[in-house]
Amino acid sequence: MASLGTPELLIVLAVVLIIFGVGRIGKLGSELGKGIQAFRSGLRQGQTEETKQEN
Repeated sequence: MASLGTPELLIVLAVVLIIFGVGRIGKLGSELGKGIQAFRSGLRQGQTEETKQEN
């Protein structure tokens, strides 16, 4: 299986920009960041509840 090089990645990035537009990609990135942050927060909350149950 061939790996993606710089030219291929630039082509993929250009196609994504054409399809979604710059504004939409910014919103997607923001939502992805919020989702990851919520996931990590949930993991931390689950760990603290787990340690409380062990004591």
